[in-house]
Amino acid sequence: MAGGIAFVVFLTVVIVLRNIGGGTIQESTLQFWGVFDDRGVYDPIIRDFQAQNPSVRIIYRKFSFEDYERSLLSALAAGTGPDIFMFHNSWLPKHGDKITPMPEEFPGKEPSMTIRDFQDQFVDVAAQDLVYANRIYALPLYVDTLALYYNKDTLNSAGITRPAQTWEEFNSDVEAITRLDGRGNIIQSAAAIGTAKNINRSTDILAALMIQSGVQMTDAENSSATFSRLVNNTAVGETALKYYTDFANPSVRTYTWNDAQHYSVDAFTEGRTAMMFNYSHQISVLKGKAARLNFGVAPIPQISPNDAKTYANYWAVTVSNRSQFPDNAWKFLLHLTSKDGASNYLNATLRPAARRDLVELQRNDLDLGVFAIQALSARSWFQIDNMALESIFADMIEDVNFGRASVREALQNAETRVNVLMSRIQR
Repeated sequence: MAGGIAFVVFLTVVIVLRNIGGGTIQESTLQFWGVFDDRGVYDPIIRDFQAQNPSVRIIYRKFSFEDYERSLLSALAAGTGPDIFMFHNSWLPKHGDKITPMPEEFPGKEPSMTIRDFQDQFVDVAAQDLVYANRIYALPLYVDTLALYYNKDTLNSAGITRPAQTWEEFNSDVEAITRLDGRGNIIQSAAAIGTAKNINRSTDILAALMIQSGVQMTDAENSSATFSRLVNNTAVGETALKYYTDFANPSVRTYTWNDAQHYSVDAFTEGRTAMMFNYSHQISVLKGKAARLNFGVAPIPQISPNDAKTYANYWAVTVSNRSQFPDNAWKFLLHLTSKDGASNYLNATLRPAARRDLVELQRNDLDLGVFAIQALSARSWFQIDNMALESIFADMIEDVNFGRASVREALQNAETRVNVLMSRIQR
């Protein structure tokens, strides 16, 4: 009897020491859910982590983009969700309550990542999107930005020696390239810009213009939308919306696009339009669709080249507040987004870096260099529900294009709709 008690006590001490001593982590199986990336992307990173932490097993599952958010929310609500999941950069206002922030210190007084560490390692927009109240809610896998895709042959034929660096130059290029027939029909479009439904990421392009113009998208407390308000007595929101929609206005000199055009990516691939704005993943799409297409990628034009601002869209990784092993999960994410882990991930996915040290390494990459450098000046904004806001912004564009509202009315109506949404969700 005494021997049995002694054995139980000994076994208990061993387990306790194993779990809290020397930084050894608890035996666990972690479910990791993601979107876009195949398991092969993560296999070498997982193997490396598990070699250092043999008591941890990580199982990755890929979802389609269309099913991902719905499946994730249903599983989390049912208590069957993952420990780790990919997290869009705009999701913190909408899904922050489903996350366990990174601990400030791991068991055994093992140090975690500080806010200063985060700011030193990652580009600025990541801290804006993923840090709240001095807690780290997610770690970025990469940071993508809108850039200018251009058809080199079309620009050469128009005598344009380089892609536009400012929006004034862009206007000139649009006028030089656009060709209309005698009835005003577009024969050759210069750029896919001005409408909503037939332009990939149209609302991101408009948001980029607003941010570049100095629009304050929300108030300081992120409690209400303010993009229709004056800034320094200037209606910057109206200016940005009018500028965007004027490219689809036949009475304006920069008219070059309308709702009858093919979908923007297809139109660019076919040579029907000379320029489009998009993210880095479109490089492989274009090469797959049209191997002979002679295109280049340049930074998005700026209002002021001395105050560059680009628009961010990317995915991060985080830990569910339903996980039984949050410390283990966060340790894996620190490994995944470390310099070595992130290098493996970026090499496998061909995406632009979020880490500053890897931005420097990608600077001269023929495909990713533009996107990597733009990550340093990337911006985003507080979106209470990114999908709902995308719909509201698309309606705002179409209200102007179809004459349902003036530019000012469309902007104010959209702001009212966003504020109603914010008031409902923030209660």
